[in-house]
Order: sequence, then structure tokens, then C-alpha cells
Amino acid sequence: MSETIANLIFKEDLPTIAEIEARYPKRQLKEGAIVTRVAPSPTGFMHVGTLYAAMIPERLAHQSEGVFILRIEDTDKKRELEGAAELISSSLLHYDINFDEGVVNENKEIGEYGPYTQSFREKIYKAYIKELVIKGHAYPCFCSEDEISENVRIQNLHKITPGYYGKWAKCRTLTENEIIENINAGKPFVIRYKSQGDKNKKIRVVDVIKGKIDFPEYNLDIVIMKSDGIPTYHFAHLIDDRLMGTTLVLRGDEWLSSLPLHIQLFELMGWEAPQYGHIAPIQKLDEGNKRKLSKRKDPEANVTYYDEQGYPKDAVIEYLLNLANSNFEDWRKENPLTPNKEFKLDLGKLNVSGALFDFQKLDNIAKNVVGTYGAEKLFDEGLNWAKKYDEELANLMSENSEYVKDIFRIERENTDKVRKDIAKWSDIKNEILYFFDNQFNPNYEILSSYEKQDIKNIVNDFIVGFDMDDDKQTWFEKIKVLTDKNGFCSNMKEFKKNKEAYKGSVADVTKIIRILLTGREQSPDIHSIMQVMGKERTVSRLSKF
Repeated sequence: MSETIANLIFKEDLPTIAEIEARYPKRQLKEGAIVTRVAPSPTGFMHVGTLYAAMIPERLAHQSEGVFILRIEDTDKKRELEGAAELISSSLLHYDINFDEGVVNENKEIGEYGPYTQSFREKIYKAYIKELVIKGHAYPCFCSEDEISENVRIQNLHKITPGYYGKWAKCRTLTENEIIENINAGKPFVIRYKSQGDKNKKIRVVDVIKGKIDFPEYNLDIVIMKSDGIPTYHFAHLIDDRLMGTTLVLRGDEWLSSLPLHIQLFELMGWEAPQYGHIAPIQKLDEGNKRKLSKRKDPEANVTYYDEQGYPKDAVIEYLLNLANSNFEDWRKENPLTPNKEFKLDLGKLNVSGALFDFQKLDNIAKNVVGTYGAEKLFDEGLNWAKKYDEELANLMSENSEYVKDIFRIERENTDKVRKDIAKWSDIKNEILYFFDNQFNPNYEILSSYEKQDIKNIVNDFIVGFDMDDDKQTWFEKIKVLTDKNGFCSNMKEFKKNKEAYKGSVADVTKIIRILLTGREQSPDIHSIMQVMGKERTVSRLSKF
């Protein structure tokens, strides 16, 4: 190719390669520091898989005292959605995935190696593509989409590997005069990389997650600049990772097949390629079969789902850490109150085949996370969520703030065994409504196995002896007394030996009181509930049966 053709293609004023290299000096970091990035496309909602794929490099970069970059790869303008780029950055920051450089919003970037939105770097890409055209490593292709489609049809018909290469690369052999004539005639064109790959030869790549893999050399003349002047991902990421000093590229394994091409492009430019690692997608079971989380089918694929449900952000991150490294669960047990940022993520322990999404596991992790919250934090977090998603709950909490905080304190403060009944803020309503008389609607049918008169006698005896100043032990001793008085057994060992001699056990008596008081068979500690409800409400509920 010639400089004449390059100048005919690129008529605008472009920076020189030397000017660009000077603008992006080599980073001065400690040995072993990782420079990595997440580079999503602003083409839709924030996928939980993107959050997962961002968390891993962010942790690795910061563990090594390196740099984590948020780069917006908006080369696919047809699919770009307004506001998607800002949604990406705000979602990362919400989940404490903090980038050192990158796009904060449409008006703000941080860092010295920007712009971090690819569409703002067009002249940089064109400068390098122009250089490739001059050196004969790239060429303009004037084939229409119909011509390309016809090529593929014929290739498939004859069971030939489809693609633009060899004799199928018609524009690869155009003369300089033919190219000039086509350009002057206004014929649309793209720029293609002139591959020197031979599919009969092998290239060995080392993936930091999957290990050594042998691929055929990449022999397709792929498009590196579209007809609108925007580069493709294949070329743009090459330039950006070089100039930004990226040392480790972690991305979805859908890009694994492109790795030979990307390695070849770095070699073509005479640059050292970063390390690459390909992360398997989060999967789920669907009728017994594993599949990727789907944007169409699975609401949990959308990061906003977790906010709507009220999962604490720490719980979501800890769940993703558990998916990334199975040893996180043991670390958390040994370090129950240590911030999860202290966990050292191990790239070698990443799940090669893809982690399986499990809501039960997420809920268990979330319950443990919420279990570390005191009543004040639980109240504040729950109220903030309710103001956004549940007006009725927000009003109830705001109008009865101290009462609700006292409810939250039950088995949460000053206890060795913290209750774990809340996984997400949307669970709060179910756990507090029965404390309010206007919301209390018990189903006494669950007491049908007991004689009504026995229930009334138990209630009457309990009320006579009830004293709000009794500690838990004194309170329970009174329960045992009325248990024996009413023909039930206060000694569980004795009851198990001779069940026929009693109407029931002390467990049945406490069950009766629990149901009359809360309307449910399972609840937090009854003595503590009574302390929060107060004597008047407690006696009133017990008396209504």
C-alpha cells in the first residue's frame, strides 16, 4: 500500500504516532502492580455478569496496589442506549467496585490516560490504522454486504470455512489505481487487517484462568475500521490497552476464540501483549440443564433486581466473591466481622466451567450479612429502601421509628446467637407487621389441636402471673408452673417417657402463647417480644382468644 492511498482515506488532521506515545507515558508503578480494566458496552441494562466480571479485576488490581480502569467501549453505535454508560459507572460505585480511572458520567472522567470513552478516541485509532495502511498491513475493502453474504453462502454450500480470507478476500489484491478510482468514485469501504495467519499452523496461548490452549492461527482479514470511521472492538481494545498500560485483560469467555487474533495484532504492532484471562459466565439450572443467565428470561440478570428486592450491596458482593472463589465462605466464617475487601481474591481459584447461580445461597449469605447489622443500621437501610420501593412500609417505619428499632433489637443486640430472619429489605414488612395491632390478623385454626378451655386456662393463669419486670429466667419459671398446673408437663425428658399421661409439654404451652401473641408458629424470643409490645398490648392479644 502507499502513503498516497493512506492520505486519500484519512484526510483529517491526525496526531502522529510519536505525539500519541508521548501523550501516554509508561506508568510508574511498583513491581507486580496490576493494571486492568472492565470495558462494557453501553447497550442495555447493567448485567450481574458484568458486575461479576468487574469485581474480579478490581480486587486483583487493588490487592497489588495497581490501577483499575472503567472504559466504555461504545464502538457499536447501533445498539447503544442513552444513559447506559452512566448506569454502568453508578452501578459499579454503588457496589463499591471503585475504579481509579474512567467514566463517572457523561460530563466527568477521572484519570490521566483518557478519554475513557472509545468514541472520543477516534483520531488516535485512525492514526494507527493509517500507519498500517502505509505499511501494507491493512487495506480498504469495497465489498458490499450482499457480496459478503454471497461469499458466505457459497462457502457454506461447499462446506468451506466461512469468512473473508484467501481467494475470498477480493479487495486484498486490488491495485493502487483501482483503490484510488473506487475512493474517488465515492464507493463506501471499510478497512481490513491483512492477516498473515495460516489456519494450518498452531498458535499456543496462555490464558491465566484456563491455562495453555492451542488454536489455529487467525487467517481472516477482519474489519478494523467500519465505513463510518469507527474502529471495531478488535482494534480499539488493542490500542487502548497499549496506551493505558494494561497488564491484565479479564473478560468473558465469549472472547476466547478471538485471542489468537488479538495476540497476532499485538505482534504486528511490535508490542508486548498483556496477559489474558477469560471468565466463564454465571449460569443457572433450567429444567435440569445449565445455561447462561439470560437478559430476556431471568430478572436476576439485571443488577437493578437486587436493589428492587432490597438485597444489601455487601450481600451481593459477598455472593459474587463466593462464586469467584469457593474458599471465601471459609474465610468469612473465620473472619465474621472483617470487611470483605480484606479477602485476597485468587485468580487461580476461579471457576473454569462457570459458577451456578443459587438464590438459596444468596439468601443465606444475605442473612449473615444483615445479621452483622445493629438495629440502627438495619432501620436506616430498610427505611431508605422502603422510601424508594414500599411507601406503606416507609410510612409505618417513619411514624413508629423507636418502636421498630426496638423490634429490630430483639435477638440482634447483646446476644451471642443473632437471629437471621431478614435476607433483604423486602422481608422487613413480614417480620414487623404483626407487632402492630391494626395489621395483626391471627389464624386461630392452627390451635385446633388443643382444647379451647385448656387454652383459656393457660392464658388466664399467665396473665395473673405476668410481670413486665421479670427477667427471662423468672418468666420461664412461671411458664413451667402454669404448665404443670394445667395438666401439661414442664419436664421434657419426663414428657418423652410418658406422653400419654399429659395433655402436652411446656413446648406446647409456649407455642400456644406464641401463636396468640404473634399469629405464627415461629418467631423471635417470646419474652423479648413481650418486652417490646408492652403489657397492655400483650394482655390484650392473649385475652382475645
